[in-house]
Amino acid sequence: MNETPPISDPSKSSPEASQVPQPPAQPQSVRVEIPRSAPYITYTIIAITVIFYILQLASVWALGYAIPGIGMDWLEYYGARINEAILAGELWRFLTPALLHGSLPHIAFNMYALLSFGTSLERFFGHGKFLLLYLLGAFAGNVASFLFTGGSYSIGASTAIFGLLGAEAVFLIQNRQVFPGQFRSAIGNIIFIAAINLFIIGSLPGIDNWGHIGGLIGGLMFTSFAGPLWEIRGDYPNFRPVDRRSFRAAMTGAAVVVLIFGALALWGMVR
Repeated sequence: MNETPPISDPSKSSPEASQVPQPPAQPQSVRVEIPRSAPYITYTIIAITVIFYILQLASVWALGYAIPGIGMDWLEYYGARINEAILAGELWRFLTPALLHGSLPHIAFNMYALLSFGTSLERFFGHGKFLLLYLLGAFAGNVASFLFTGGSYSIGASTAIFGLLGAEAVFLIQNRQVFPGQFRSAIGNIIFIAAINLFIIGSLPGIDNWGHIGGLIGGLMFTSFAGPLWEIRGDYPNFRPVDRRSFRAAMTGAAVVVLIFGALALWGMVR
């Protein structure tokens, strides 16, 4: 009777075969659905800011200028960053300048920038965190303007918008593994925009560059503590980003910005 010898597995029985290196598994890119809730906070801020600009124009038409020869309208007079008024206790001027603008190109440029950055950031951060970010950027920028900018007054939403710019930079850095194909181009674009605005546009007469720098730092600080830190969860193909940071982290980040810039504002008022 003929017997067929058993066939051995060379990968198990051959020492030479067992030592053959296996190619490493290649990382696979997967598509993750980004949250797409409507950015209604961004739209609301734009609407309120436009309404305030219309009221500024109306105050000029109905009441004339508040200070003849200077050209300030009534809303600027009561809401602009005016150091003497802040020193007199009008602390709301650390926020209200973000609602006021000096010309149609001024508000048009700022609202376009807010629409460009705000719609995506609000989806990433959520409505509550985004509103905090915007307010803190305005506050930090106006504190820096109060401390370091000369001149009679300043207005504009660019303080808050530079806060958004800083926030997007930190968000991309902290979540660079989630955006592997977009990270370098996106962060390069942010650096380019910041450099153009700070070193070229910011050098023009009448531009409050310290307000821009303060807003940028405020956005960087808040997002370092409170920005979304995404973790990809789920099973293929239903992956989703989950924020590992709670709203308590947002409160911590807000407290850090308020305490630091509040202390700087207090120092500026008593020095």
